[in-house]
Amino acid sequence: MAKEGKELRQQAGEIMAYMKANNYEVAEAGETITFKGLVARSTSQAFFLVFCTAIGMASLALVLQIQFQDLELPLIGTPNWFLLTLVSPYAGIYYWQSGDRIDDMKVKLATNDDETLNEITIEGNDEEIDRMWRTLELREKGMVKVEGILG
Repeated sequence: MAKEGKELRQQAGEIMAYMKANNYEVAEAGETITFKGLVARSTSQAFFLVFCTAIGMASLALVLQIQFQDLELPLIGTPNWFLLTLVSPYAGIYYWQSGDRIDDMKVKLATNDDETLNEITIEGNDEEIDRMWRTLELREKGMVKVEGILG
């Protein structure tokens, strides 16, 4: 263990506590530990999808209105292309119906012979790995933490 570093056992305990706190359970334990967790759907993400779809449909409607100014359909006459934006809530409904997913994280802990350097190999969702690095204050191999100017 380095002077300012942590023991492998302590880091393993921190990783286990982090995973338990984020609704992950140990699915398989061996040389590589596999955690499985349920990632819940998010209302803010559903609203964001509805908003983005509405903006996209409004943009499409503007292009169609400019492109087909003189279009006359037999039964409905001149179409109001901006009614396409009424489709946007279905993006949120689709997300909400299929929003929950099971996420896998694989963690492998190793140390060198002198026990001066611990190496943690993590496979999983990029967002979850980034959050884990920030929470546990881990650094990518070869990276050096540089303090910001504003503190």
